[in-house]
Amino acid sequence: MKKARLYQIIRPILAFLFKIMFHPKIINKQYIPSKGRIVLAGNHTNILDCILLMTCTKRTIHFLAKDELIKGPLGFIFKHLAIIPVNRKTSDKAALSSAIDVLKSEEIIGIFPEGTINRTKEKITIPFKTGAVRMTYQTNTDIIPFAITGKYHVFGKSIAITFEKPYTIKTNDVIKENQKFQDKINQMIIERRQK
Repeated sequence: MKKARLYQIIRPILAFLFKIMFHPKIINKQYIPSKGRIVLAGNHTNILDCILLMTCTKRTIHFLAKDELIKGPLGFIFKHLAIIPVNRKTSDKAALSSAIDVLKSEEIIGIFPEGTINRTKEKITIPFKTGAVRMTYQTNTDIIPFAITGKYHVFGKSIAITFEKPYTIKTNDVIKENQKFQDKINQMIIERRQK
């Protein structure tokens, strides 16, 4: 698998600028291992969420992202940023297969199971797609839930990301496990908002 060298070059720059601008609160980032495969999965609140995750580890995170990114004017750049393109109009088996290959190479997958930014005000999260749970189970990889809370305010201190301990999906009942995972993220968001 090719190393995402552009990612490795720009990550520290983006992380430095991001921390200066948004002062993110990062809770329990010690749960992200320094080596070995892992899936980071959680809610999606803003286009800046990927950069927020990038500030939490020096390791390369291979994000599953909409395939429009690699087709646009900045497509050449995104192709070299460890992105796994996903066709959101179908059940993209090729994207799932690529993500599984990344995990077999002992690397990190970053995924937002909502599949898009949650712009609703009524729900904590919108229904999760099953890809995160599915790839985790198929590769016997631990998954780390994360919850993003607050808002991105320049020079503010309101955005936060909280990680929970990694755990393993034990059964192949993808629908049930996916709902349990979403319930876990919802509870994390509720608890964080109450603090």
